[in-house]
Formats: sequence, structure tokens, C-alpha cells
Amino acid sequence: MLISQLDGQRVALWGWGREGRAAYQAIRSRLPELALTLFCPADEAADARGLNDARLAVETAATADRLSAFDWVIKSPGISPYRAEALAAAEQGTRFIGGTALWFGEHADARTVCVTGTKGKSTTTSLLAHLLRAGGHRTALAGNIGLPLLEVLDLPQPPEFWAIELSSYQTGDVAAGGARPEVAIALNIYPEHLDWHGSQARYVEDKLRLLTAGKPKIAVLNANDAVLAGLDLPDSEVRWFGREDGWHLRGDVLWRGEREVLDTSALPLPGRHNRSNLCAVLTAIEALGVDAAPLAAHAASFRPLPHRLQQLGEREGLVYVNDSISTTPHASLAALDCFAGRRIAILLGGHDRGIDWQVFADAMRRQAPVAIVTMGENGPRIHELLASIAAQSDFRLSAAKDLAEAMAQARAALRGGGGEGGVVLLSPGAPSYGPYRDYVARGRHFAELAGFDPDSISTIAGLGIA
Repeated sequence: MLISQLDGQRVALWGWGREGRAAYQAIRSRLPELALTLFCPADEAADARGLNDARLAVETAATADRLSAFDWVIKSPGISPYRAEALAAAEQGTRFIGGTALWFGEHADARTVCVTGTKGKSTTTSLLAHLLRAGGHRTALAGNIGLPLLEVLDLPQPPEFWAIELSSYQTGDVAAGGARPEVAIALNIYPEHLDWHGSQARYVEDKLRLLTAGKPKIAVLNANDAVLAGLDLPDSEVRWFGREDGWHLRGDVLWRGEREVLDTSALPLPGRHNRSNLCAVLTAIEALGVDAAPLAAHAASFRPLPHRLQQLGEREGLVYVNDSISTTPHASLAALDCFAGRRIAILLGGHDRGIDWQVFADAMRRQAPVAIVTMGENGPRIHELLASIAAQSDFRLSAAKDLAEAMAQARAALRGGGGEGGVVLLSPGAPSYGPYRDYVARGRHFAELAGFDPDSISTIAGLGIA
């Protein structure tokens, strides 16, 4: 869909975060006279009204009746289309799309690599851009990673390739935009964002829309993920990573088929899952027609992303690791695996989306850290699930009212356990909603409480075009 097709239509924006502002600016750049209505919270309305745009009406109540008054509603990704008012408006004929759809409508011929997955998509997208740039290819890094696509709508010198991260909130927008990605990477599928999608089945369905509805020319899939391995994609060429006939790991060694390429143990990619995702990146690069093998070694110069298994440093004998991006129990288990063999106190809990923690609990029967501290809205539920296991094991289980208290309990557990040193690991396995605006704010507070400068640890390198 082209932005110009909104001309003469009744159009509203829903949401005034960074994505909402980007959508407003993009529409105004193409259609300066189009009347727009913005629905946003009262605390954001003053900012929007400060634009002094006579053709922008600002309202604070997005009811079903009001939404039904529009032909198109451009919504921010965090607003679920499954909300009652959105469903009611859709029944009356209102169409809902996101800014990602508008961008793809304007860039039907762009050479795009879209990356999605429950875990690891930001690091994978950033690593993809890093390696392509190392090979001399001008590449854009944008999307859910922190730069809305509509902020780079018009460029005087377009890049050769686009590395685009898409969340499950955005994957359906690709098809809605009317474009096929050249390459789409799907890393893994675990239960996530159930509050937005409404059910695990719908989450999986929405996540896979990048592949099923987006119909990429080439789909790069994880052969070791049960959901992805069972897909039938008749409209796409499928290339697998994690199989012995392609890019895969044997231990820590990277192989291309039967060719040994690189020892990955020293790469700045914490966790086997991140090194496995290097295989995804190299498979995608080959799908673009670029020789990937010579680029693999450039992973050594990759700068890890903040808030993702980020080792902040050491204070008084304890190492602090910021994995605030962790929003699923599977991510917390992967974080524990990264530091296996070390004395760990892990901080768990946050916003409760109803995700089942039984898999995590079962893993604690086999190999638990020194201490688990629960916190946040779902902290009591996690604590209750682990209590009987802790009673029969030798790990310490405690509950905290907030992050500061959780860190104090973690320090006490590590220092009082008869050993030296240890790792204070923030890998909550849950979103930050409530005390924090987002996972970035939570990670910054963790860094500050640990005695580190939050500004120095929060920059994502390489966003934009280079």
C-alpha cells in the first residue's frame, strides 16, 4: 500500500510513541493537507498538540465508535488489533495497519532481509548488518531494533541491503504493505506476548505471517526448531541452518557443510544460541548472492547489543550481567546456560502475561543456580512453583518487592554461600511493564544500582545506514 492511497480517506493514528511520530511525519511528507486524527494517552496529547498542526485533531479515548469513523487506522506496534474496540471497529469496515506496512508499500523493490524469532532477533539483525558492511555493502539496520522504518522512508542514497528486525507485532505488516521480502529469517518460536496476541496459538500464527503471508523469495529457517521444521512454504525457497548440509555448529566450531570455517568460542556472541544464529546470518548472506565464508571472521569485531547478556563489569568481587531483554522463561534458561559452572544468583519476574514457567522449574530440578530471587507481578507465581523444588535442593529461593531489594538479596546469597565471587544475573523472563517503561529502562536501573553508568551501556551500535 502506498501512502498516497490514503489521500481522500478518513485516517487516524493510534499511538504517539516513536512509531506513531514516525507515521505522522511520513504521512505529512507525502500528504501535507490530509486531515488526521490522533488517539493517544492524555499524558502524550500535549506533545502532539504542540505541533500546532491545524489538520491534526488529538483525542484521548480510542473507543469502538470513534475508531469505526475511519477508513484507515495506522496503529503503533504495541497496540493489539485483538482489543475489543479494534475488533468492533474492524467489523464496521475500519482497516488497521502499521507503519511497517506503509514502508514496505513504498519499497517494493528494496533488497530486504527480515528477521524474526522469539529470542535473538535483535542480535541476529545487527550481526547481519555488521557482516554485510564488513564485506563492503552499504546496509541499513532498522525496524524493531530501535529505528522505525518510517524514519528512513526517504533517503538520498538508498542502501544496497536492508537488515530489518520485525517483532510479532509487525510480521503481518509485510504482506499488508504489498511487498515480498527477498530473504526472511525465522530463528525460533517459543510462547511470548500472550497478552497482545490473546493465545499461544495466535502468537505462533502471527509470528509466522512473515513466512506464510509475506511469502519471502527465500526463507532461512532453524532446522532445530520443531515449529519451523514442520512448516510447508510452497511460495518460498527454503534454506536451513543448523543442518550438516549447510551452516552449522559442531561444538564451538562453525562449519559450512563438510568445510570447517571458524572456532566461535572467542567470538563476542554470548551463549550457544547466539553462535547458532551466526549460522542463520551466514545462510541469509548466501541467499543474497554474497560469498559468506570470508565474512564469518568479521564476527570477531561485532559489538554486542546492550541489555542482552551484557556483562557490565565487576564490583566487589561480583560480576553483573544485564539481560533485561529476557522476556520468556526459555531466555532465562539460555542465560543460565551461558554462565554454567559459575556461582549465579538470577533475578526473575516482571509483568505477568500468563506464560507457563513449568519448563524452567523442571530445569531447576537438574541444575539450579546458587540463588533465585523472584520479583514483579508474576514473582509470587514463579516463587510458588519453585518453592517445593527449592525445599528439596540446595539453591536459595527468596522474594523481593522490587529490583533494588532483589539485587541486595542476590548479593547476600552469593557472599553468604561459602564461596567467592559469582554472577548477579538480571534475566527476568518477563516484560518490564509496570515499574519501567520498557526493558531498556529496567536494564539502565540495574546498571545504576550495580554502580555503572547507565548511559555508557545503552547504545546500539550501527543503527541507520552505513
